[in-house]
Amino acid sequence: MSGNSFGKIFKITTFGESHGEALGVIIDGCPSGIEIDIERLQKALDRRKPGQSSPDGKLSSSVTSRKEPDKAEILSGVFEGVSTGCPIAIVVKNTSQKSADYSNIMNKFRPGHADYTFYKKYGIRDYRGGGRSSGRETLARVAGGEIAKMVLEQLLPSIKIIASTTEVAGIKATEYDESQIEKNSVRCADAKIASQMEEKISQFRKEGDSCGGIVECRVSGMIAGIGEPVFDKLDAELAKAMLSIGAVKGIEFGSGFESAKMTGSTWNDNMSMKNGNVNFLSNHAGGILGGISNGNEIIFRVAVKPVPSIFKQQQTIDIFEKETEILIEGRHDICLCPRIIPVVESMTAITLLDLFLQNRNSSLYNTEGIKK
Repeated sequence: MSGNSFGKIFKITTFGESHGEALGVIIDGCPSGIEIDIERLQKALDRRKPGQSSPDGKLSSSVTSRKEPDKAEILSGVFEGVSTGCPIAIVVKNTSQKSADYSNIMNKFRPGHADYTFYKKYGIRDYRGGGRSSGRETLARVAGGEIAKMVLEQLLPSIKIIASTTEVAGIKATEYDESQIEKNSVRCADAKIASQMEEKISQFRKEGDSCGGIVECRVSGMIAGIGEPVFDKLDAELAKAMLSIGAVKGIEFGSGFESAKMTGSTWNDNMSMKNGNVNFLSNHAGGILGGISNGNEIIFRVAVKPVPSIFKQQQTIDIFEKETEILIEGRHDICLCPRIIPVVESMTAITLLDLFLQNRNSSLYNTEGIKK
């Protein structure tokens, strides 16, 4: 299997399956001398892990009841809390696998999952969950992303990457208050709408169904000039990063698809000077022009599909290409948006850091003509 690595200078390679012994990440290209906070790394994994509770202490209605400690072990590349410049290896052991939950479907393909396509490509049916296609693989991305954030913050202290749920099952947030994101189980920045989202998710759980949603990511404190302007555009690389997340089926930047309805005079982000700094009067471009960051806030949104594992009878085929029915058992999320948020933030950090490091090769001089 190829395609398990992402990045050019700062590169991550993830490994492991959802029901295997462990999952992990190899991080290559991390500069030496970076303070690596293992407690912060663990908190990042805790934000993504299953079995999370809502702020009231009850199990969130959106997530699976599978409980994994997801304890991170750093095996290499860090000495006395500082990166050495060598590859950083992080591993997380699986402890709550219940492969027996899948024994009744060992010869059947689950609708909406990658079972059929994996079988056609590799000729092997690993029925224990999704294997490499499982959402559990994303814990390795979060581990790599948190290291990327630590590096980014030491290179660019002003940067902040924040994602939140803006829509669940057609219920849309209308306000944005960053302080509210971690105060509700759906991680929505609109407290009033968050409660409506939670109620809707509870309804789907009772019905044995699932729902999709939209996650928005905002990057503030970003400098202008990051991104390679032809094939490795900043928005193109972010799009690849987001679409590599299994549940993501679409992405838009700034005004996105609404741009098709606008005119140039309304879409163009006019510019001015404010206190000696470049100021944009709007942000329809989402902070990226010509594939390069313009210094404005980077804003993009991703469409998250409904969880394919639902508690309803479905029609499918088996490995013998015979029509049959399937009923999926086990522990599954209802809405992926809350748990995908740290994954979106992590892949954003990895992409930005990789392009930031590539940018060091673009010129000997900065825009003020000062040698770097």
